[in-house]
Amino acid sequence: MQNDLAKLNLDHPMLASVAALRAAVERLLGPERRRCERLWAYYRNPTRLDAMLDAGNNARPYRQAQEWGLPARVTGSVAGADVFDASLAAGVNRKEVVIENDIGWRVDSIVDFLFGRAIVLNSTAADPARRTQIEAVLRAVLAANGGLIFLQQLALLGAVYGSVDVLVKFVPDLAATPAPTAASNTVQSLGGTCPSAAAITVPSPAESASDESVLVTDDGATPPADSVLPAPGASHPSPRDIDRLARCVRLEIVEPTRALPLLSPCDCRVADAFATVYTRARTPSEAPALAARQRRGLRLPWARPPLDPPSPQRVVVIELVTPTQWQRYEDDMLVAEGPLSLGRLPLVHVQNTPDPLSYVGASDVEPLLPLQDELNTRLSDRAHRIAMTSFRMYLGKGIENFTDVPITPGQMWQTDNPAADVVEFGGDASCPSEESHISNVREAIDKLSGVSPVAAGAIKGKIGNLTSAAALRVTMMALLSRTERKRGTYGIAIAQMCELALAWLDHAGLFPTTPDERGIDIYWSNPLPTNEIERLEEAKAKVALGVPVDVVLRELGYGDQA
Repeated sequence: MQNDLAKLNLDHPMLASVAALRAAVERLLGPERRRCERLWAYYRNPTRLDAMLDAGNNARPYRQAQEWGLPARVTGSVAGADVFDASLAAGVNRKEVVIENDIGWRVDSIVDFLFGRAIVLNSTAADPARRTQIEAVLRAVLAANGGLIFLQQLALLGAVYGSVDVLVKFVPDLAATPAPTAASNTVQSLGGTCPSAAAITVPSPAESASDESVLVTDDGATPPADSVLPAPGASHPSPRDIDRLARCVRLEIVEPTRALPLLSPCDCRVADAFATVYTRARTPSEAPALAARQRRGLRLPWARPPLDPPSPQRVVVIELVTPTQWQRYEDDMLVAEGPLSLGRLPLVHVQNTPDPLSYVGASDVEPLLPLQDELNTRLSDRAHRIAMTSFRMYLGKGIENFTDVPITPGQMWQTDNPAADVVEFGGDASCPSEESHISNVREAIDKLSGVSPVAAGAIKGKIGNLTSAAALRVTMMALLSRTERKRGTYGIAIAQMCELALAWLDHAGLFPTTPDERGIDIYWSNPLPTNEIERLEEAKAKVALGVPVDVVLRELGYGDQA
């Protein structure tokens, strides 16, 4: 078997030029990953203990991620260095560092408004009976992959990074295992990595199918006989069979730090192939095999030169998926491959905010970084000024033993020096310009993010003389408009996930559907607080207009009980 990407039979410039693919992988693992990690750090703002500060008996022996954007005169560290690995600057003392994470709660508010409540999936199939069956299967697939938690994770990653990719995988082996809980699905989707190959040599197609059942189903193959899948071709599955069908489909979120789309040369919005790139720890048992591979010199064309051998601690893994097959490379060596029988790329790309002529959407965090740094800098300066001037101090001139007598009410000093004087200085003075500047920075963050403090429940004054719902809509108009735009992009992505899930089940012969039956419509609930009486009156009006009762009940949250 030739260890070369040429057997993919994909006419793509990046795959035709192996140097370009290697450069893209190095760029993803280098500056692009650091950029994504910085965006996540500004959102989460983690705190770590600093050994140097702890050794100096500092009252706050820790550092926060957003200190990266503060000047050295505040942090006492070398400017531009990593926060958690920075060395102390010479001749500069650490001041009072104040971090107010205005990015975190705003991103959480955006996610809560988008997926704070469950959505309703309505099939567009013409037959009412088929609509009921398809909707039941899709709801089970979404629930098996985390349900609302999965959608919130999707929205959170999209808001932080600007876009996120989802691989829709067919996993027949999962039907024989218990349904994953929300917590286990979180780890599997966000932090899980594919298992490494058992051997360094390239397996045969049959061995590949058994080792990597994630994406592989040979043409004409049926699920394993020992699995508990429903009967093939069952168009009327029972509720128990629906749960087993749902566990055959896995919606795997690919973090942008691992995602490497191979875009079409004709359309920058379309991916011809997709690669997941990550590193894993090298096991001790792989060391002899690594040495043997280096002696044999079996490498891909983009392999490192002999002066730059693979790291003995880390393994760079590239999992490449095309419309016809998948391949996995470890340290530039092909270790597993297999056909992709669906015949199309099972990838769903989600843009957080539509960005014309771009594959990656606009991040909600990135434009807020400069303003967040400015706010933290001014808050830290104000805290230092308050600490230095909050206590009144006295200068005694020409008074004997002035420091020995305490300053208390009614205390008197006596001296024969006519030039004696007591001068008072210090105290917190008013700084209107400082307060105005901090207020202007907060307003700029409000306008740029579209999230006002009212969305988080911080109401400082009257919100208007209108009714409560109307006043809230006017106050949060920017956030509601942004939520509607996001519903358009995320709604299209959810519809594509459902269509791919049904296509996998139909291709495996487990739940046959036609392309016309795989479309869905999504009902989004109102993100603002609503009156239950008003909701019931609206439901009655919908039923009177001819909307199916089961659809109305699901919109009210009574679908399963009904």
